[in-house]
Amino acid sequence: MEQSEILIKLEQYKKNNQGKYRFSKIGIFGSVAKGTAGEKSDIDIVIEQKEPDLFLLGTIKTDLEDEFGRKVDIIRIRKEMNVFLRKRIEQEAIYV
Repeated sequence: MEQSEILIKLEQYKKNNQGKYRFSKIGIFGSVAKGTAGEKSDIDIVIEQKEPDLFLLGTIKTDLEDEFGRKVDIIRIRKEMNVFLRKRIEQEAIYV
């Protein structure tokens, strides 16, 4: 699945679920965002939630894995996270 197709599906997911799952931003980072992902690469998702909710993050992960047909890793961006990881995500992220 190409980066453009992933972004289109993620944008549709955002339109259909943003209010229900209470996230403000969602996007991709990592190999898919850099254009270096292989067929079996996982999809790294970055999400912003005003109020963290692990149950909702689990539901979003399951939804997206079903949608993309491959493993999805979700990172919730937050102030108190590892500085190096946050900087990497900020540099690579493509939001929809």
